[in-house]
Amino acid sequence: MRIALHLAYNGTHFFGSQRQKEQSKTVLGELENVLEKLGITQKVVASGRTDRGVHATMQVCHIDIPPYWKDTKKLQKALNKMLCNALHIKRIVHVKDDFHARYSAKKRVYRYIIKTTQKNPFESDFVTFLEDVNFKKIEKNIKLFIGEHDFKQFMKTGSDVKSTTRIIYKAFAYQHKSYIILNFQANGFLRSQIRLMVGALLTLDTEAIQKQLNCTQKYKIKPAPPNGLYLAKITY
Repeated sequence: MRIALHLAYNGTHFFGSQRQKEQSKTVLGELENVLEKLGITQKVVASGRTDRGVHATMQVCHIDIPPYWKDTKKLQKALNKMLCNALHIKRIVHVKDDFHARYSAKKRVYRYIIKTTQKNPFESDFVTFLEDVNFKKIEKNIKLFIGEHDFKQFMKTGSDVKSTTRIIYKAFAYQHKSYIILNFQANGFLRSQIRLMVGALLTLDTEAIQKQLNCTQKYKIKPAPPNGLYLAKITY
């Protein structure tokens, strides 16, 4: 019996989402440890990985569970009682046996949040503080990423993927009070792709971003900090 779990988590407390041999404090590591205590020993499969410090308002995972846990509301309640405060199960639903959290996903949405004020300790884990930001420049240049592109120069080195081509359906930025929110919707993202795109928007001009995107010239880009990034939605 297969179920899908919708998760939210504070990435500050985890060394990324994927399980690691040398590090147990990951999102899936925490979830699987608790599931095992409830007699569920199958591995959890997530829609994708998030790096250390990156948050999620909706991550989706699937797992096969024994029939005696068919009451998903009871399971959800038990999990949330046992999980650490940085991880919360928002919803559990029954899905078809061929549902795959990663490969069945059609679109993924990420948000990046910048705050244009002095840094404060109450939001430092959740936004990137930058007082000097050219919003008009970001608003214009973020549209360059829309469409199908080879993002091999917007990818963390050492990544093992078959193709570096991705389709970005939407990319836009807006302001809300002292916040700047950047939105990206695509069929998928490469490792650290969004942080590198945000880094480019903050440091490069229009021509340089276009050359980097066309793979005709490579500029050294510092990835934007992970704490401003959120996995926001998965569409199936």
